[in-house]
Amino acid sequence: MALLNNRGDWYLYIWLIYRKIYSAVIWLLGNHCRSDKSRSVISASVSSQSIGGLHRVRTRRRKSQQHRIKHIVALVRRPSLRRIVMAPGPSTAHAMMEDKEKTLSNVTMRRRRISQFAPLLIALVGLPARGKSQLAHRLSRHLNWNGESTKVFDCSEYRRRHMALYGSHDIFRADNQQGSAIRRQSAREAVQDAVLWLKDGNSVAIFDGTNITREQRRELNDYCISDMGFRILFIECVCEDQELLERNIIEILHYSADYKTMSEEEAIDDLRKKLEHYMRQYEPIDANLESNINFVRVENMGETVTAHKVSGQKESGILGYLSGMRALPQTLYFTRHGESEYNVLGRIGGDAALSPRGESYAHALAEHLNGLSVREPLTVWTSELRRTKQTAAEILAPKRSIRALNELDAGICEGLTYEEMQERFPQEFAWRDQDKLRYRYPWGESYIDIMTRLRPVLSALEDEHNVVVVGHQAVLRCMLGYFLDAKLDELPYMNVPLHTIVKLTSYGYKYKVEMIKLPIECVDTHRKQPKNCSINRSTADALVTVPSHYDTLPSNLWQNTEAQL
Repeated sequence: MALLNNRGDWYLYIWLIYRKIYSAVIWLLGNHCRSDKSRSVISASVSSQSIGGLHRVRTRRRKSQQHRIKHIVALVRRPSLRRIVMAPGPSTAHAMMEDKEKTLSNVTMRRRRISQFAPLLIALVGLPARGKSQLAHRLSRHLNWNGESTKVFDCSEYRRRHMALYGSHDIFRADNQQGSAIRRQSAREAVQDAVLWLKDGNSVAIFDGTNITREQRRELNDYCISDMGFRILFIECVCEDQELLERNIIEILHYSADYKTMSEEEAIDDLRKKLEHYMRQYEPIDANLESNINFVRVENMGETVTAHKVSGQKESGILGYLSGMRALPQTLYFTRHGESEYNVLGRIGGDAALSPRGESYAHALAEHLNGLSVREPLTVWTSELRRTKQTAAEILAPKRSIRALNELDAGICEGLTYEEMQERFPQEFAWRDQDKLRYRYPWGESYIDIMTRLRPVLSALEDEHNVVVVGHQAVLRCMLGYFLDAKLDELPYMNVPLHTIVKLTSYGYKYKVEMIKLPIECVDTHRKQPKNCSINRSTADALVTVPSHYDTLPSNLWQNTEAQL
């Protein structure tokens, strides 16, 4: 019986050893299958560059009734682990690095295309006489004033370079192959120059063309986005207002270079047929058919504005400007206040009263403007300083005092003469002459500051008519520079004399300037930039361009002002 028990123990012992050996063999086979499967999965992922987050590989189940073993190999997406596992050799690693560089390059390009800091091309769309050129130049003036370097590229100007003299409307026929080639070449050159402008570091280019077909717009959109990495915004101009359309046509007939040598009847007939040719080819922007482009539709020069997929800081600002734009004929009047006591003494700033000659100018100005207000009512805008209010006191029209029209704040130099500035602050005086546009008086302002606070005033004034602005020298320099599209560095040296009315009359996108000098004597306050602007210059060099003035108020100078009139 004991032998049987010992024999049973031996059988059990042998059976346990057999199970251990069998389990070890199965474990070794499982590891071998798992490593093979892992290599196949890794090599497949290297070749296909899959970006899946989690890969699971399952070995085949062993269909044994007694032993079922299930092996799972999981590759978790961890950059540190993948760098170790996925580098079996130098050739594979090199291929991986090239693919990674391509991926990063594509991502960078996509980011560059959608960057708000990328240059912006604005392409106008629409038939002739719909106000495209007027909108383009007004928008350019607005953007330049706000610090966005902008330029208009007029396709018509490029067309005229290929034609010694405009012949007739036949060049705009769709079946005129030679004319179509010239127009395509002109548009291509305008776009190329616009691209060069943007590549030079400028912010906005405006392509003033018709772009009337969907094919033209698609090609331009793809070229800007895919090839150049620029942002692009289409602005379609639509005009259904007959009165506005007739006014646009009249301006084209009067001011277009194409009709200078034609009689009025010939020009009208030619323009009518030109419009017919364009209308046969015109394909308005359809958001359903052109869903991939960003556009703004402007109807009747700002009466209705519709936006589609407009995004970006510059585009949003443009959309806001277009929403407030109106196309009305304008007549604006600008005048400085009458001669003040500080003008006589050569002092800057302050809140001085009018001199007797300044009061005489106020009487003459009121007489002149009151005669004009009989035909059309006027509105008067003044600053909050008393010399402008005294100048406008007798004008029979509604008046508004606007803080933004106050004169440039000279800070610590308020009330000083130029001679006193040179004596007390020679370095500041030299710095001001070196860059008068950007120089800011200590505790005061610069011309750039004036431009900033004038933005809402100018936006409002663009849509006003028959407004008289009674202001100050620096402020009026900025305002006139805006409407006349002057270069910014020229603003501080524009000559705006006392006792003179500056009349601006709009025609198209430009303004005609008329200077009306009233016969009231006054001092000259215009100072030119001296040649020597060095900090170490002499006093004589610093004061060489200072206008002459009185040291004290001469009581006998204007005793008989009525006789001077």
